[in-house]
Parts: sequence; structure tokens; C-alpha cells
Amino acid sequence: MSAVVAPTVFALGAVSLITDVSSEMVTAVLPLYLVTGLGLSPLGFGLLDGIYNGFSALVRLAGGHLADRGGGRHKWVAGIGYAVSAACKPLLLLAHTLTPIGLVLAADRTGKGLRTAPRDALISLSSTPENRGRAFGVHRAMDTAGALLGPLAAFLILRATVDGYDAVFTVSFCVAVVGVLVLVLFVPGSSPTAAPRTEKAARERVVGERDVGETAVGEKAVRPTLRAAFALLARRDLRRITVCALLLGLATVSDSFVYLLLQRRLGVPDRWFALLPLGTAAAFLLLAVPLGRLADRVGRWRVFLGGHGALLTAYAILLTSWHGTALPYAVLLLHGAFYAATDGVLMAAASDGVPAELRSSGLALVQTGQAAARFVCSLGFGAAWTLWGDRTALMASATALAVCAVFALMLRPGRSVLEPAS
Repeated sequence: MSAVVAPTVFALGAVSLITDVSSEMVTAVLPLYLVTGLGLSPLGFGLLDGIYNGFSALVRLAGGHLADRGGGRHKWVAGIGYAVSAACKPLLLLAHTLTPIGLVLAADRTGKGLRTAPRDALISLSSTPENRGRAFGVHRAMDTAGALLGPLAAFLILRATVDGYDAVFTVSFCVAVVGVLVLVLFVPGSSPTAAPRTEKAARERVVGERDVGETAVGEKAVRPTLRAAFALLARRDLRRITVCALLLGLATVSDSFVYLLLQRRLGVPDRWFALLPLGTAAAFLLLAVPLGRLADRVGRWRVFLGGHGALLTAYAILLTSWHGTALPYAVLLLHGAFYAATDGVLMAAASDGVPAELRSSGLALVQTGQAAARFVCSLGFGAAWTLWGDRTALMASATALAVCAVFALMLRPGRSVLEPAS
């Protein structure tokens, strides 16, 4: 695997692993802390959850543009994003009402918005077109290892301390600082477009054809401006990918609501709630690399839509009257499979149609649409739960997801995404 995955990918994977330990410690306890500890209604929680998962949409384009303009700024723009998120963790110790908590979460997601597109651009530019799915799969697997350890750490801290939530937020901050240091010390600082000759040659080597996203020899390079970034939507494949990601995001219930639904169905005690994300993370970890490789072989869009099929199945199981002991395992396995088949695979698919000079901005366009849609979904689902109950809200989301999936199947990208990369 190391022979086909660049060292930059492993270094970024280590940063994401450490950072996800920190962020998932907070994410694992946040729903219970807000709903049970602070007494927020599902609508209030939906607002905060929407901010937590969707506010980054407002700054993703800015992060992508800043990274592209500097040529070699991908690492440093990502580093600023990681640092901003780390600085927000101790502020949760001081916030105890809706408004200040919302502001802290908005700042934390600003950091995520700044770092995500430059980080994914580094992964894309460090990989060959024929193995991008695997490279993103390796990164997401390392990232998910942190997501697996984070809830476990939060669970142990809650059981071992009196002021459990405060202890979780404090430890989360310390771990986040370590992640920033690893980025500064071990991720290469030079631009991926100025990589060593051997790596650059590998990126340009495609069997029988040139990568559709790379700039040909003698072709004028695209200047990284905001106008040029939005002009990328004139490319049919990228436009269709962006529209489909947005529509499917509108029907994707956030992780926190899925865990709250499971808790209500099964009567999970509060002290065990932080362990529910472990099921999703474990499935994601085991399936990320295999599904990334499968996407490289059979086509990324097929795997991407298959992931949404897995999510729709998880919703259907939650809507049944089944109360067997296998219920949480089935739902969390399908939930993790959804992420393994969509998260990195979507970025690999979008990379195929974006020039290297605008790689960060192009990926940010797709991420922005998806994040904004999930923000709207969190607000809508929280409101529907408050007005009509959790079952009706989930049924509406499942119906919307099925309709959007059929539309995405019809409005599919072209051959560069449908077929294998090599």
C-alpha cells in the first residue's frame, strides 16, 4: 500500500487521526450534554447541530481560494483551520446557554471549513488519478481511527471524573494541540504542484490518456481567482457532482440525531451513549480502504450512490418495529458503510474534473454545497421532530433521500467518474 500512497497522505492521516480523537470526544457527548444536561428541545438541538455540521459551508470556499492563490499555502491554510478549532475546545467550559454555545460551535466549524478543502487538495495532488480512491480511503481510515478512539476516551473520562463534561472538553483541547504540532512538524510545506519530479511524473502518468483535471504540457495554467473557481461549475461533471451532493445532503440526517434515535428505541442509559459512535467509526475504519479501491476499479459514482443505499436501509430499519439485539449493530454498520462509500469517494470523483491550480477551490465548491444542505437538513429534522415526533421526521427524511437518490442516478456524471480511473 505504501508503494502507491504518497507519504503526504500518511502524514495528513496522522494529523486527522489525532484531531478526530479530540473532535469526536466532544461530538460523542455533545447531544447528551445539550439535550439532557442543558435541557434543549429537539428544535434547539437541531439549530446547534446544524451550526456544528453546516456553518463551515460559509468559509470552505475562502479556505480553498486562499490555499490555491499561494501555490504552497495548502499546509498553512489547513494549519490555521486546525488551530482555530483547537482554540475553541476550552471555550466550551465557559458556555452554558444557547447563544454562547452556538458561537463557540460556529468558530469551531469555521476552523474545519478552512482546513478541509486544502487538506483534501493535498491528498488529491499527491496521488495519481488511478489510485485517488485508495489514497482518500487510507486517509479516511486513519481519520476514522481517531473517531473510534475519541468516543472511547470520552466514555472513560465521564466514568472516571466527577465533572465529566468539563474534563472531556479539557482533554480534547490538549489532544487538538498535539494534532496542530504534528501538522507543522511532519506535513511537507512545499506545494504539491511543486512536488519532486518522480511524484509529479507519477501524477501525470495515465494509461492511454491524461488526467482530465491536470494541465497539459504547453497549456496555459489557470489563474487561481474566485471567478475562475466558480467558473468550474461550467464543467458538466463537476456541476452534476455538486448538485447531486447538495440534494443528497438535504436528506441526510446528522449523526447526532441517528444516535439519539437509537437511544430512544433501545433505552440506552446516558452513561453508555458516548459509545454509540464507536459502531459507525469501526465500520468506517474497516470499509474505507476496500471501498476506496473498489471505487477505483468499478467507478466512483456507483460506489457513492451505493453508500446512500446503505444509509436508506439504516433509516428503514429504524422505522420498523424490530427490537432485536442486532438492531444497533445493523444500523451502525450501515451508517459506517455510508461514510466509507461516500466521504473520500466523493472527493476523489470531484478531483477528476478540476485543474491542479484550482484543486482546493474545486473541492471546496462540492463541500460547500453538501455542508449547506446538511445544515438545512438538521434544522428541518429538528423542527419536524419537535412538531410531529421522531418517527414522522425520519420517515420524511427517508422518503426525501429515496427521491434524491433516484434523481442523482439519472443526473449522473460522465465517463471519467462512472468508469474506473485506470
